[in-house]
Amino acid sequence: MQLPQDGLVFRTWGNVSGLDKASGVLAIKPSGVPYGELSAENMVLVDLDGHVVEGDLNPSSDLATHLALYRAWPEIGGVAHTHSLAATSFAQARRAIPCYGTTHADYFHGTVPCTRPLTESEINDAYEAHTGDVIVETFAEGRLNPLHIPAVLVSCHGPFTWGKDAMAAADNAAYLEMVAKLALDTLALSPDCPPADRFLLDKHFLRKHGPNAYYGQGKH
Repeated sequence: MQLPQDGLVFRTWGNVSGLDKASGVLAIKPSGVPYGELSAENMVLVDLDGHVVEGDLNPSSDLATHLALYRAWPEIGGVAHTHSLAATSFAQARRAIPCYGTTHADYFHGTVPCTRPLTESEINDAYEAHTGDVIVETFAEGRLNPLHIPAVLVSCHGPFTWGKDAMAAADNAAYLEMVAKLALDTLALSPDCPPADRFLLDKHFLRKHGPNAYYGQGKH
C-alpha cells in the first residue's frame, strides 16, 4: 500500500514481494488486483520454485523476476517493481542515472545502472525470468554490490528495487524516483553536468550505510 501512497504506481501497476527466509516462502501481490482491494488474506504465498503454497489468486506476472533476484542474492528479503514516471523515463531512454549529488549518494553508492535490452528470443521465451537474469547479469558484469545499489532500470521497461524486507524495497523505490526526478531536472538545467566527485559520493553513502556509519540515532 505504500507504493500508491508515495505516488509510485498507477491503477494496478507495480508489485512487491517479501521473503520469509526460514521457510523459503514469499508473499507477493496478486496479479491485476487494484490496491484498494488488497488485504493480507488475498496475498499469494509462493515457494522459491514458483509453486503457489497458499492463496486463491494468481501471483504477480513479474513473479519469475522476483524469484531470480532472491536466488541470485540471498542477502535480500524484499523486491519492489513500479513504473514510476521519472525512473521509467530513464529506463525507456535506456539511460543509467549517474550520481549528481548527495541526495543520490545517501541511498545509492554510485550510478543506478540500466540493463541491456532483452533479445527477441529472451522476450518470447520466459520473458519475466529473463528480465531477472538480465538484472543479475548487469550487476555481475559491472561488479556492482546489490546491497549498495539496491535498484536497477530494466531497459525499455522500468525500475526494480530491493532491500532487507518488503518495506525496505518499497522505500528504495521512493528514493529512486526522487533521485530520478532530480537527475532529470539537473540534465534539463545542465545537459553536460558531470557526476559528483567520488570522494563526496563515498562520504555521504558510507556515513549512512558503512561500517562506521554515524547518521541517525543508532549506536554511537
